[in-house]
Amino acid sequence: MSEMEEEMVVSSSDTDDDTEDAGNKEVPDEKKEVYLPGKPLEEGEELVCDQTAYVMLHQAQTGAPCLSFDIIHDNLGQNRETFPLTTYIVAGTQAQQNHVNNVVVMKLHNLHQTSKENKDEEDDELSDEEDEFQQPKMAAALIKHQGGVNRIRSYVYEEINLAASWSELGRVNIWNLTEQLQAVDNPQLLTSYNNQNKSNSAKPAFTFSGHQKEGFAIDWCTTMPGVLATGDCRRDIHIWKPAESKNWIVDQRPLIGHTDSVEDLQWSPNERNVLASCSVDRSVRIWDTRAAPSQACMLTASDAHTNDVNVISWNKNEPFILSGGDDGFLHVWDLRKFQQKTPVATFKHHMGPITTVEWHPTDSAVFASGGADNQIALWDLSVEKDSELSAEEIDGLPPQLLFIHQGQNNIKELHWHPQLTSVIISTAESGFNIFRTISV
Repeated sequence: MSEMEEEMVVSSSDTDDDTEDAGNKEVPDEKKEVYLPGKPLEEGEELVCDQTAYVMLHQAQTGAPCLSFDIIHDNLGQNRETFPLTTYIVAGTQAQQNHVNNVVVMKLHNLHQTSKENKDEEDDELSDEEDEFQQPKMAAALIKHQGGVNRIRSYVYEEINLAASWSELGRVNIWNLTEQLQAVDNPQLLTSYNNQNKSNSAKPAFTFSGHQKEGFAIDWCTTMPGVLATGDCRRDIHIWKPAESKNWIVDQRPLIGHTDSVEDLQWSPNERNVLASCSVDRSVRIWDTRAAPSQACMLTASDAHTNDVNVISWNKNEPFILSGGDDGFLHVWDLRKFQQKTPVATFKHHMGPITTVEWHPTDSAVFASGGADNQIALWDLSVEKDSELSAEEIDGLPPQLLFIHQGQNNIKELHWHPQLTSVIISTAESGFNIFRTISV
């Protein structure tokens, strides 16, 4: 077993975590008090998780940090809320220099609801047995990856689960995850997979080495099967189209428009050939990929943020794009008014660069954001300010801010689960969190 395999573990959260919600802080045997990020702690004070703020809260560790991941679509049904829950994810490691990196296919299962009852002494023995029965479980199959994984995205193409990974070595690989998914579903197959050292023998189904620098931006298109877009740190965006025999044709002519590193890409969830991008050049751009690469940029917000624009998310039901930048601001852009180059909503809560944003998959007013300030914030645009309360009376919190989740160090990426109702999975240098709050 590799060092990474030995260190893989998933656990339920307990009251030693420093995970907080925006409105509650549970202090044993003392009064509850609101804790807001940035507030200094007095001597002897510590942050304690308020379990009542969560429907579910679990943690997972993978040894080497996985700073990018994606949720794999499964056949277990939509809108799942019945516990215990199961999810499949694919992640990529960024191990220390001279250490092996991997694509990691994981099955997280036996995920139970967070317990909120106080245990009586007479129930201790029964509770211990129940706790053991309810322990979350993880199975993982590795694929050796050349270089650290900058970003990874999953996709189902012709009923095959794929993943596209950006390597720090400047290559983009596409992986067929069929064997790994079969292994994590069957303990005997997983044992055989590990004993035969298949993690070293697995090869990518396709590799593109045409980018002139490494990159982070990558997204599969949901309206055109098999189409992929990748952007690099030079400024180039390449469009991939599927070919015969499970290969891809990559247009060697990059889309022309950005003047610095392309940080994120998002295909429109509803319109074919329409792509959004953001960049270190501080712009957000909309592209029509049917046009020639030199003419494909249709709309530009040239000063979308005062610093690098790190991440964007395209609302699945409304013509809104959400952006987050190094300036710590969140901007909501209405594509119907995009040429005005002014966001329709702006929020400033994060105290550091924003590293991840995503709209809720079904509620068009709700989104989540995370950043280098070790916070994940949940927002609801449908909430209006109470005219009877001033901002000062609610500690300066925007009324649209529903919840603050903490407890992870240097948050890199979050995703709402498209099949588990209002469940969020997030990754950071300190590992994964899998949770659902009472707010959404």
